[in-house]
Amino acid sequence: MVTAVKDVMTLEKKMSALGVREEDIVESFIHSSGPGGQNVNKTATCVYLKHLPTGLEVKCQRQRSQLLNRNLARHILLSKIENRIKQGILQKQSLKAKIMRQTRKKPKRIKLRILEYKRRHSDKKSARRKIREIEVA
Repeated sequence: MVTAVKDVMTLEKKMSALGVREEDIVESFIHSSGPGGQNVNKTATCVYLKHLPTGLEVKCQRQRSQLLNRNLARHILLSKIENRIKQGILQKQSLKAKIMRQTRKKPKRIKLRILEYKRRHSDKKSARRKIREIEVA
């Protein structure tokens, strides 16, 4: 009982840290499938959660108890939301780094190397021209 209270408190802390409100979560219960006999047919122990702002969905039927499945489903949903937030942050950081790499000033040696390559390439192309084009020009 004490662990359940601690678990609920940590769940509430995690929800507030991620900015998830209880009103944003739609919860419904489904009859579970699999082993369990008459208990499965009588009680709806499978928990379905949907977080409306993100559209993330979770189904949990690991335990025979609806209360435990509700708790597990909320933990799974919060971890998915947390992963999505982390991915967004990483994408923003990588985009910022990419822009910085693109806009930084190139060293003088690299500029000279690029110009030298362009000059050699134009020499090759001019050597491939037909003889008539050379005489006319």
